[in-house]
Amino acid sequence: MEKKNLDWKSLSFGYVKTDYRFVAHYKNGSWDEGKITEDANVTMSECAGVIQYAQTCFEGLKAYETKDGRIVTFRPDLNAERMINSARRLMMPEVSKQMFLKAIDEVVKANAAWVPPYGTGATLYLRPCLFGCGPVIGVAPAPEYEFRVFATPVGPYFKGGIKPIRLLLSQYDRAAPHGTGDIKAGLNYAMSLYAGHVAHEKGYSENMYLDAATRTNVEETGGANFLFVTKDGTVVTPKSNTILPSITRRSLVYIAEHILGLKVEERVVPFEEVKEFSEAALCGTAAVISPVCAIDYEGGTINIPSGDKEMGPVTKKLRETIVGIQEGEIEAPEGWIREIC
Repeated sequence: MEKKNLDWKSLSFGYVKTDYRFVAHYKNGSWDEGKITEDANVTMSECAGVIQYAQTCFEGLKAYETKDGRIVTFRPDLNAERMINSARRLMMPEVSKQMFLKAIDEVVKANAAWVPPYGTGATLYLRPCLFGCGPVIGVAPAPEYEFRVFATPVGPYFKGGIKPIRLLLSQYDRAAPHGTGDIKAGLNYAMSLYAGHVAHEKGYSENMYLDAATRTNVEETGGANFLFVTKDGTVVTPKSNTILPSITRRSLVYIAEHILGLKVEERVVPFEEVKEFSEAALCGTAAVISPVCAIDYEGGTINIPSGDKEMGPVTKKLRETIVGIQEGEIEAPEGWIREIC
């Protein structure tokens, strides 16, 4: 199979239209079988549930070319489970794990020429999304839905790749207690857009959000979870019922404890404690792991000792291990890698 003629190493994290996508429709109480199509456009009622009441959720995962030439995905079953939870919370029909995985497999196979070559640092990003496309004027679930999976080749999420980034402590809240912070709802990301714009205008890569209830504890950024490392090498990740359960974070926690033999703590992390950590990083599907060098807040700046110019040693080892697993250089725990072709 001949690859597309792209400058793979220069790709940004942006949308590039590929050849095929998967589309399925829910109507009269059931899903159709879905199909691969070349049509990248969505047609729906002006009164669609997604337009009127933001009834939509999505996922993000990647396909990789391994060192031996296989094309694989990383733990897509967890993405399927997370989308099921999101659909339940937003009163949308669930997409079965079987349909979800079928859609991922078919989209990757159909767009195999778009999967970046091994060693380029680029990946094929996959975006499954579910939304209400049927008309609804009263506040209620839509009568019809569309499930769609498209693919786009991407480079690093943050400009400059894995260079250390600077964060701003946001004055805005990302998610309310007992709200939708723990699901991947589109409305969560809409709420973060203005705060993200403010941060970018001031020269920051991202925001750090605190919990909305007390504004004292670290939660996450607009699109990634946090990992911290203590001076004695313990890996710490914030715990809250308003944080999105990142698949990358969960995988890194497992790697830290069961592969690298590190002590791991999932717990509440007071903002006041951040200055005591030796390493800090963001983690997620898009970013994988990005080191944090500093966090600015109204009262000053927290400079992270490891991360001023490059990744700290623990963060670096975590990144090398997870990328090695994804690209087939390191043996994966059972069930983590789904071979597609």
